[in-house]
Amino acid sequence: MLAGEGLQPSSKGARVRFSGGKRTVIDGPFAETKELVAGFWLWQCKSKDEAIEWVKRCPDPMPGEDSVIEIRQVYEAEDFGAEYTPELREQEERQRAKIAEQAKAAKH
Repeated sequence: MLAGEGLQPSSKGARVRFSGGKRTVIDGPFAETKELVAGFWLWQCKSKDEAIEWVKRCPDPMPGEDSVIEIRQVYEAEDFGAEYTPELREQEERQRAKIAEQAKAAKH
């Protein structure tokens, strides 16, 4: 497993709609719950605006059809404030180290 973080709500996200060569940005939240995320890319960006600029450069995911790429932030430790205690931080670091060790062992 490479990532297991939760995605923040769509109210903090954006979508980029592809229609031919045109790109349109739509800010969240999004009411349609029947539309599921089919996959994801993890990018490290300085802001949502930077992520939007990257997505606008992406190739059209469904050439010949209208399509959408949704942008959502990943939760980080700072998002949990005081509830993310030093004990929980240490527990997460141990778990990440264990996962990395297992992944390394699986490659050999």
